Amino acid sequence: MKARIKAMPEAAAVRQPPVKKRKMPPWTLLAPYAVVFVVFIVIPVAAAVLLSFTYFNTIEPPRWIGLQNYVDLFTTDTTFLKYVVPNTIAYALFVGVGGYILAFFLAWSLSQLTRGVRTVMAVIIYMPSLTGGILISKIWAVIFDGSEIGYLNYWLMRLNVIQEPISWLTSSDWLLPVMIVVALWSSMGVGFLSILSGITNIDKEIYEAAYVDGMKNRWQEIIYITIPSIKPQMLFGAVMAIVNTFQTSGVGVALSGSNPTPNYAGQLIGTHIEDFGFIRNEMGYAAAVSVVTLLFIKVMSSGANKLFAEKE
Repeated sequence: MKARIKAMPEAAAVRQPPVKKRKMPPWTLLAPYAVVFVVFIVIPVAAAVLLSFTYFNTIEPPRWIGLQNYVDLFTTDTTFLKYVVPNTIAYALFVGVGGYILAFFLAWSLSQLTRGVRTVMAVIIYMPSLTGGILISKIWAVIFDGSEIGYLNYWLMRLNVIQEPISWLTSSDWLLPVMIVVALWSSMGVGFLSILSGITNIDKEIYEAAYVDGMKNRWQEIIYITIPSIKPQMLFGAVMAIVNTFQTSGVGVALSGSNPTPNYAGQLIGTHIEDFGFIRNEMGYAAAVSVVTLLFIKVMSSGANKLFAEKE
């Protein structure tokens, strides 16, 4: 009887209902991201759109002028139409499209190596994207120096390719090609790492099954297995390439040492925005160019999304 009485508290303790845990509402987890997104994305974009309809010289209060900035951009701004647009298109084709294709084939080539060698090579290729801004005005300026002591001029003259030094960084014929070379050197960023990660994580059994079913060479392997298997990474890399291409502004300025660049030879959309916004203090007009650039990025990103997005 006593044993039964002693066991009753334990049984009663077991039968007690569990304490209910208070659940956190979902918005508490979304709040930090929402605050950051609104403060650093929504508000700046909205402010740029509003400023694009004004004349704002950073001293006087903004004055509403409607669509005048956009009208001037496409009708009277000869620098934008004659230099900025062609330069940006050429830069986008070589650095955006060309750099994206180069990033894929570099990532695919590294995926064929052993893990240790692949890691070292990936770090070496990725590093210029982190230090490119620092080294542009140092190493590359020395290589493309316009005097006889510039490395490129020195070797070209020693090999009798040229007879006198070329002013690479102040010549309207050579500045943009030099910018493209420098930008390609430092364009293997997170998009390249994303593609490399996607390729190295493809199941090897898929390739084996494809060869059993009749796949014959590496080219078919890339087209039918590799690219379809990493579409999310390809999409991310494409969007990053588009954004980086259109936001580039400091390459030509750092190399030539001036903004505007000599004869507007290295003038890109980003450089044009900095010229009007921070040198001429025409913030309203610079905001209009920024909005047009944002629309370009949106259109091209939508095209990349249609090309690489997963279809249900």
